[in-house]
Amino acid sequence: MIPDEMKLPGTPLIIGQGLAGICLAWEFLRRGVPFRIADRGVGGSTRVAAGLINPITGKNFEPSWRIADFHPQAIAFYRSLEEEFGLTLWHPLPVLRLASSEKEWAKISAKIDLPEVRPWVGATRAIPKSFLGGVELTGGGWLDTRKFVQLSADYFRELGLSAQSGKPRIRCEGAAGLIAGSMGGHRCAKGEILTVQADWPETHIRIGAGGWLVPIGGGCFRVGSTYDWDNLDEQATAAGLERITAIAAKLGGADFEVIAHVAGIRPILRRSQPLVGKDESGDWVFNGLGSKGTLYAPGMAVMLADWILDGVRPEPEFVFPDALF
Repeated sequence: MIPDEMKLPGTPLIIGQGLAGICLAWEFLRRGVPFRIADRGVGGSTRVAAGLINPITGKNFEPSWRIADFHPQAIAFYRSLEEEFGLTLWHPLPVLRLASSEKEWAKISAKIDLPEVRPWVGATRAIPKSFLGGVELTGGGWLDTRKFVQLSADYFRELGLSAQSGKPRIRCEGAAGLIAGSMGGHRCAKGEILTVQADWPETHIRIGAGGWLVPIGGGCFRVGSTYDWDNLDEQATAAGLERITAIAAKLGGADFEVIAHVAGIRPILRRSQPLVGKDESGDWVFNGLGSKGTLYAPGMAVMLADWILDGVRPEPEFVFPDALF
């Protein structure tokens, strides 16, 4: 049962039950802060996301933004929920970053010993013949976002926290909110993901060939992903299937069966760096998690809770709208 002290009138309403809204709700709950939570109940990138954390990312082989701050906080948060509910949400796996060209491998090789990269570099591994080079990275893994969303939504519902009104409002609406203009301009991108079944090694997340391949157990893998900045719907496409099928063949092999094909819209502001603050209407906002919400959502939720409840304003680079100018 929800404690009596949380049954207060005029409690804040968290709008959205993706990574942002759920992480903030858990932070409020653990602090004994009254709140209510609402959700549109369909779509949303968290429900279809692969939930990846990859410490060293992108074409330039660079550490994820402020990963040293956010990584331990995220893992501790997911582990705490696992202990509380007696199930597994976070699946740690090393990442095998693969290079398809001499230029790509030269860039990776030149950065392996940099002070900000070296702590994430693991053991030497055999590289698939279709690639020119590769490096193992530690600290990676994937969050079961579907289980995370469903577990949290069910728990909040059982506590009687579901509602459609409340003040102040805290808008954690993801891509739907950004597309509606709640935070001005955006860079949202549609992404498509396949789930496939195959007889491939399940020891590593593989990243290369313009995509990624994630073992999720039982001979199943998620493979992605596409970027489409123009068609911002949640419909899987034939073009997406063709593109991701090619990625799967390169990273895993030609022999596999497609068992699911989904699409979602990444909520992107800036360079996939999240923001918290207030919009023009005076509502609090928490958005812009992009493709790295698993890494950033828990720490950003703590930051926003500190601001709302204790008046502790975050560093300027985290604050909307200041950080956009």
